[in-house]
Amino acid sequence: MKRSISLAAVLCAALLGFAPLASFAHMPPPFVAGQPVPSLAPIVKRVSPAVVNISTSGHVTVQQSPFFNDPFFQQFFGMPNQPMERNFQALGSGVIVDAAKGYILTNNHVIENADKITVTLYDGRSFKAKVVGRDPDTDIAVLQIDAKDLVQIPLGNSSTLQVGDFVIAIGNPFGLNHTVTAGIVSAMGRTGPQVQDGKYTDFIQTDAAINPGNSGGALVNLEGQLVGINTMIVTSGGSRGNIGIGFAIPINMAKNVMDQLIQYGKVERGILGVQVQTLTPELAQALKLSQNQGAVVMQVVLGSQAQKAGIKPNDVIVSVNGNPVSSAQDVSNVIGLLRVGTPVTLGILRNGQQITIHAKIGNTQSEQVASAEHPQLRGMTVSNLNESSPLYGQVKGVLVTGVDPNSEAYSAGLRQGDVITAVNREAVGDVAEFRKALAQAGGTVALRVRRDDQIFYLVLNG
Repeated sequence: MKRSISLAAVLCAALLGFAPLASFAHMPPPFVAGQPVPSLAPIVKRVSPAVVNISTSGHVTVQQSPFFNDPFFQQFFGMPNQPMERNFQALGSGVIVDAAKGYILTNNHVIENADKITVTLYDGRSFKAKVVGRDPDTDIAVLQIDAKDLVQIPLGNSSTLQVGDFVIAIGNPFGLNHTVTAGIVSAMGRTGPQVQDGKYTDFIQTDAAINPGNSGGALVNLEGQLVGINTMIVTSGGSRGNIGIGFAIPINMAKNVMDQLIQYGKVERGILGVQVQTLTPELAQALKLSQNQGAVVMQVVLGSQAQKAGIKPNDVIVSVNGNPVSSAQDVSNVIGLLRVGTPVTLGILRNGQQITIHAKIGNTQSEQVASAEHPQLRGMTVSNLNESSPLYGQVKGVLVTGVDPNSEAYSAGLRQGDVITAVNREAVGDVAEFRKALAQAGGTVALRVRRDDQIFYLVLNG
């Protein structure tokens, strides 16, 4: 109750004296005991028709005990060798962003594995939706329905949000249609400290109550503009309810992904080919750098666009396309959302000197991560053998372009520059053959590795 009174008081003061809310001055507020009481009702009434309920049904594969895959147990217990599946139903939210074309923005996890997607509008009408495209890396999906008389929500600019701004969350928590909660922006740019380009964690944190079912719903500013897509919450003690820490995907990022999904059906994600770490004041002091903000280049992938452009380890990236960089995540979020072939300009601090480097965004398909095929290959990237390797033209195989020093691949003995020539005695000549051989190899895998003039096997246990 105290929080409600506080919010009312602040809004009342804003309505009476501050320019950002002047647009509401012409609206006569309701009166209680002759006194004006501020209300978010005009905003909610305007944007609610653009928020929809999304219900899904489908099936997922159920994890089985490893014993069930053993031929002995299958024969002994008379169990067929086939995957087990279970049906599911789920609820979520979405936001109409194009009324003419019926486009709806939501979270990827809301519609993942769904065989049937039903969208229910604010006025009670229901429509079958089709998936225009989805992007698991940013947890964004775009749906489309064939319907008339839709209402869309105007898009705001999430880059102008500030901590302390009031926001409204609208969605369908626990299936309770069009629930409205209010709060403030608690923080911006929630990220991790060390990343490799291609990872996306740039969230708006809010204390507006977000619960299961709110995913894909709207985070709205006091102008009635969409500034975020509600996506997840932090819980405590096993509770599924809200504890005042919710996260939303900034609309600027969501729109970038949405535009690509609508135009191409997928996000053609590019990379630069660097592993970077946030430059902290302590790290800057240890490296004797005058700059204390930016992203330190820890590793440059062999044969990548970063190497071709002349980027070197220990370079500090201080700007991307003229925009200042304060963290590794800034670099990742900008680079990872640019399409392959896009030119990019980097401001670099090298040996105390400011330089400018021009590069192009590379294709992630040429630097594929092999961890999906074997758990001990996590942290390793490979590409087709190219001129960047001294062994090019001498052997056939795949080039190890990068190995995270803290990864399982590094512990297994793999190093950047290694050339993998065979998997379990089966020769591999490119990335496609390498992935296929790994998939067929099973649990224990023997990699034949060429390192300089040495040839040896590395055994990986599944």
